Amino acid sequence: MVTLGCSKNLVDSEHLSRQLQAAGFEPVHTDAPLKSRYALVNTCGFIHDAKQESVDTILEFLAARRAGHIEKLYVIGCLSQRYKEELQAELPEVDGFFGVNEHPRILKALGGKYREELEGERVPATPPHYAYLKISEGCNRRCAFCAIPLIRGRQRSLPVENILQEAHYLVEKGIKELILIAQDLTSYGTDLYGERRLPALLEKLVIIPEIRWIRLQYTYPAGFPVEEIISLMKEHRKICRYLDMPVQHSHPDILKRMNRSHSREEAVMIIKRFREAFPEISVRSTLITGFPGEGRREFLQLKQFVEEMRFDRLGVFAYSHEEHTPAWRKYTDGISRRAKNYRMQSLMKLQEEISLKKNRNKVGRVIQVLIDGKDERYYYGRTECDSPEVDHEVLIPVDSGPLISGSFYRVRITGAGPYELYARVMPESFPVA
Repeated sequence: MVTLGCSKNLVDSEHLSRQLQAAGFEPVHTDAPLKSRYALVNTCGFIHDAKQESVDTILEFLAARRAGHIEKLYVIGCLSQRYKEELQAELPEVDGFFGVNEHPRILKALGGKYREELEGERVPATPPHYAYLKISEGCNRRCAFCAIPLIRGRQRSLPVENILQEAHYLVEKGIKELILIAQDLTSYGTDLYGERRLPALLEKLVIIPEIRWIRLQYTYPAGFPVEEIISLMKEHRKICRYLDMPVQHSHPDILKRMNRSHSREEAVMIIKRFREAFPEISVRSTLITGFPGEGRREFLQLKQFVEEMRFDRLGVFAYSHEEHTPAWRKYTDGISRRAKNYRMQSLMKLQEEISLKKNRNKVGRVIQVLIDGKDERYYYGRTECDSPEVDHEVLIPVDSGPLISGSFYRVRITGAGPYELYARVMPESFPVA
């Protein structure tokens, strides 16, 4: 099983792997073709680059199938959901295409049976000490650029009791960090309970003693329960001082065109409020540049916004004109790919300078680090300010070891780059499970 795209896709693959395991298979998470009976490619269909990566991966696995390394190849997930007919016509060698939420059909195609009693159980693809916990599926927002509602439908929150059951299952597997994910964490519960239930869910998760860190990802600005979350962070130290809030743009005209239901001022207010409450908090965001209507003036205002906000972590994407989205129906994609990429690189260069300065200011400080693993030169870990894969790493020379993956250590920062810190373990530091 190979998984492309976001962490929500990864959770889907982990759940499917548990069903396959119960059906008598031995699922293996991989990034490249392995000699196997079946291969399943869980695809992403969100933006152009992600779709291209999915197609390239399918072609790579088809080549492995022709070479006799794989008996059958199945394509599943978002790309298959969105372009099933086109893919069937272009790639007839693929043995089956399945969209999202079609796990029972996948099991049937492989000769197995889907077992409802196993829902909530997983075969983790992450290191054994952290896991993503998806609390809802789909999205009710109608951001003009976004294809997710077309692919995954309207928001469907998981009941609190189901989420808690899965959290306990993960804890029994050794998980110490839970990363809460959804397309829109802010709206969790509105469809199921008629009100936002994220704070109430957190109050139940924090009392699970084995959990050391709880991280929130994908919090939408509009309607975000600022004061409730700040209060919970102050009361429960295991909720990471980490705010992941995609703002996408800062210019009022572009935000309106994007169908974002928040203003620049609202986003700034939320960030400032969290920074006032927690000066050490890490604020992560994402931006889209090159959206229809973004001229030089709008772009320069966005660049000034990045300079003013000085995000701790930032991802920037060039706008992708996606079929059947509101923007695709309403606007012409009039900005060249070259111009979009230039703007994206300009913003990321500015962010790199900001990030380097912030990281250099940490040299000499003593912080707590969770070790994720090691390579030939370094142990690599994270602070509570960093989510896996997308944020910074703390690199500790291997001669500092042996260090235990999944354990916490106190380290002193000795050096800094734009996206990494270098550190030494404190002499008196002992691993904390």
